[in-house]
Amino acid sequence: MALWRGSAYAGFLALAVGCVFLLEPQLPGSALRSLWSSLQLGPAPAPLGSGSPEGRLAAAWDALIVRPARRWRRVAVGVNACVDVVLSGVKLLQALGLNPGHGKDHSVLHSRNDLEETFIHFMGKGAAAERFFSDKETFHDIARIASEFPGAQVLLCGPVGPKLHELLDDNVFVPPESLQEVDEFHLILEYQAGEEWGQLKAPHANRFIFSHDLSNGAMNMLEVFVSSLEEFQPDLVVLSGLHMMEGQSKELQRKRLLEVVTSISDIPTGIPVHLELASMTNRELMSSIVHQVFPAVTSLGLNEQELLFLSQSASGPHSSLSSWNGVPDVGMVSDILFWILKEHGRSKSRASDLTRIHFHTLAYHILATVDGHWANQLAAVAAGARMAGTQACATETINASRVSLRAPREFMTSHSEAGSRIVVNPNKPVVEWHREGISFHFTPVLVCKDPIRTVGLGDAISAEGLFYSEVHPHY
Repeated sequence: MALWRGSAYAGFLALAVGCVFLLEPQLPGSALRSLWSSLQLGPAPAPLGSGSPEGRLAAAWDALIVRPARRWRRVAVGVNACVDVVLSGVKLLQALGLNPGHGKDHSVLHSRNDLEETFIHFMGKGAAAERFFSDKETFHDIARIASEFPGAQVLLCGPVGPKLHELLDDNVFVPPESLQEVDEFHLILEYQAGEEWGQLKAPHANRFIFSHDLSNGAMNMLEVFVSSLEEFQPDLVVLSGLHMMEGQSKELQRKRLLEVVTSISDIPTGIPVHLELASMTNRELMSSIVHQVFPAVTSLGLNEQELLFLSQSASGPHSSLSSWNGVPDVGMVSDILFWILKEHGRSKSRASDLTRIHFHTLAYHILATVDGHWANQLAAVAAGARMAGTQACATETINASRVSLRAPREFMTSHSEAGSRIVVNPNKPVVEWHREGISFHFTPVLVCKDPIRTVGLGDAISAEGLFYSEVHPHY
């Protein structure tokens, strides 16, 4: 957990790159340079690539992405902090002496074999996931091997140990109560599109995360974080880390979840709270988060796996679907987003603060907002999608020759009711529709063909979308 002084964008930088990162110097332009470029210089023209759909779409984004009239000045970001070790998943498993076998999803990892099976399961789908590793000694042995592996990168993303504190930027203010004697390590296993291991071939580039993190799992720094807000006086609070509670007992989960809601309620009225979700497997915990935490926050960020699991856990639309088949159906996604805001969002009859959801998947993004509470969301969804392409390719602007347009060219806006048929036009890449007081903004993503980085994309997307969002003053 950290409180950010100086410009508000430093706070978004924390969410965007998992706090602060230290990458190999030979990597091309990083997400950091891309973020500062958008902050200092505004959107730069994208290469048009001989009038390709990708080039026309990128140019159209640049014309649409405008700064909000009211911008965030001070942002508080908490409470999930760790030292991430980023490396090739296949190479690490080979170094551990593991051989490719059959994939199987494990909700909790108890052994190296569980790690191997679960990694294969998600690599085969090209899907992101995160799991808790229960065996402390085995995890630390794997973490030691990973941190010594040639080419491993350290990504600093809370509880702040000595290594994390040493590498944090000077603009990051860390309350003394957040300091602890040891760091929490997370291992980020990346793989590339088309990468093979045995009979397995990854359809997309992505990453698999695992950890034995008890400090973040217990959300030890939540109360310290909230108590620091009075002095810091932010105009936006960004929270993450609820998924880490899966490593705790059910009794502790229930207790801490109640304390989470109480702590969020202690945040002064008028300060929006954004909650960034992450991969989970515990349906009971997810259902409790939906019913208890969602009404206490203002905004959500989540991906396709988290959205479907949320609906399955809380009996929402299309919850009988076991998994997405390829690119998630836009109409189904729209139905679930509508249900979340209708059943758990703000209304005249419900005491809830939730008015905004930023959904992101590989091929497209959707921003859903309750009417009357947010502005500049057309620019926000376009900015989030543009960030996905630049960060994955590690370029400062969209390079049309390195990205591809994989979003559906036409879709229905709903399957629960008579929706509209939308045809996507690269020259007008943001599509808007409305449903019972809720507005939807859709835009395709220009997917990087040869991604340099996969970790942190969701956080970068949500951060950029928040940076361009404007909340109405009555918050």
